[in-house]
Amino acid sequence: MAQNEVFQYSIMSALMDGVATNGTPISRVLDHGNHGLGTFKSMNGEMIVLDGVCYQMKSDGTIEHIHTPSEVITPFATVTRFNPDVSTRATISSKKDLSALLSKLFPQGKNHFHAIRMDGTFKKIEVRTAGGQCFPRERLVAVAERQTTNTFEAVKGTIIGFRCPAYVMGINVAGDHLHFIDEERQKGGHILEFETEGDVKVGVSLMSKFHLEVPTEDEEFNEASLVQDKDGIEKVEG
Repeated sequence: MAQNEVFQYSIMSALMDGVATNGTPISRVLDHGNHGLGTFKSMNGEMIVLDGVCYQMKSDGTIEHIHTPSEVITPFATVTRFNPDVSTRATISSKKDLSALLSKLFPQGKNHFHAIRMDGTFKKIEVRTAGGQCFPRERLVAVAERQTTNTFEAVKGTIIGFRCPAYVMGINVAGDHLHFIDEERQKGGHILEFETEGDVKVGVSLMSKFHLEVPTEDEEFNEASLVQDKDGIEKVEG
């Protein structure tokens, strides 16, 4: 796939409905991109794809490098071949501040996809990690009630993610969806809030091509209602 095109496997509404027993090999996802987010079988942890390498951030605080991606599946993932259209440095005080920066960098971009990467030192980062389903088809809202939260201070690392337009809510997560991993690849998670320690490097690409693949021969997906739950998605995604 070309640079700065979005590839996505499955949809957010399927995760909301608990569709997470099956999926596609992570190696297939990596064929389409080197920068991305997602989750793992049974929603066990948070996925970050950084420079073409996939990591699983678990609720016990550990991180596993996925060395054999052909043997591990994902029920939901979004990736791109990241090549920033804009590279800059900025001090960012919050997710809201980042949102304002993105809108300033791409004032005509509200109806497009963005890929985001930030590298540097972060004064404070609040993250959560999902511990996984207790039984098949357990809904994401229930899984999120057992999530683990952590706060990291004065930590070097990388934030990557996507901004998706409002019209894809339920297909993906509308707005800014970000994951963090530290420089030592020992801690991270789904970002709830963050603040940088001075300037960090910021790279952003604007994307207009979106490729979606949905599961086939998957009973859970075939039987799911897939009704958009905007309030539920906003609750679990923070």
